[in-house]
Amino acid sequence: MLYKRYLSMLLKSQLQYKASFIMTAIGQFLVSFTTFLSMYFMFSRFHQVDGYKFEEVLLCFSIVLMSFSFTECFARGFDVFPRLIRTGELDRILVRPRSVVFQVLTSTMEFTRFGRFFQALLVMVYATSVSDILWTWDKILTIISMFLGGVAVFAALFILYAGFSFFTIDGLEFMNIFTDGSREFGKYPLSIYGEGVLKLLTYVIPIALFQYYPFLYLIGHTHNRWMMVLPLVGYLFLIPCYAFFRLGLSRYQSAGS
Repeated sequence: MLYKRYLSMLLKSQLQYKASFIMTAIGQFLVSFTTFLSMYFMFSRFHQVDGYKFEEVLLCFSIVLMSFSFTECFARGFDVFPRLIRTGELDRILVRPRSVVFQVLTSTMEFTRFGRFFQALLVMVYATSVSDILWTWDKILTIISMFLGGVAVFAALFILYAGFSFFTIDGLEFMNIFTDGSREFGKYPLSIYGEGVLKLLTYVIPIALFQYYPFLYLIGHTHNRWMMVLPLVGYLFLIPCYAFFRLGLSRYQSAGS
């Protein structure tokens, strides 16, 4: 499979400088611990936030961070897409027989992001071990669904960000509110930010579909089993984002280089 060959080639190229790769991965592993420490100190003082306990919030944030880190590793090409336009690299991509999406996906992969992924995984294991959740098959399925839904929504946001680049040449910084910002918002269940924000992140940018509603089922605040599969609705968000990207691509004019 061609994708596996690209995957192997990019991994080998990054491992050419093993010390740099390992130190960067360790840095990614450690950097988010500051967030968890801030959460720990806050909960040691207040014990609960809007009725949610520390281990519940840890579980919520770890799943969001896992989804974001995984997507950032494999969909990084869309995150740095403006660079392809500025350097004229997109012109080279357009004349190749493979699809643009495939080539953008395989243009950049940041395997050091797995340092942050494994950190989130460890936190999730800890949170599940100290929580009061009875881990039945449906709860395990809910966690898997939340992770997969998060990957879909974050990937769609990266594609949307790349689509804006056709019209602005440079990336729009406000999109970081929904990419990096979603990771930060995801530290806590979205209901704590108010009804307006929750509606925005449900009906416009569907972050709540994989973060908030299935989380309520996970911790037993609701018994509606439809919440288990609700994160997979996030895959529908890929359709308008990809359509917007194709619209921008159809209006692209060569850089002439």
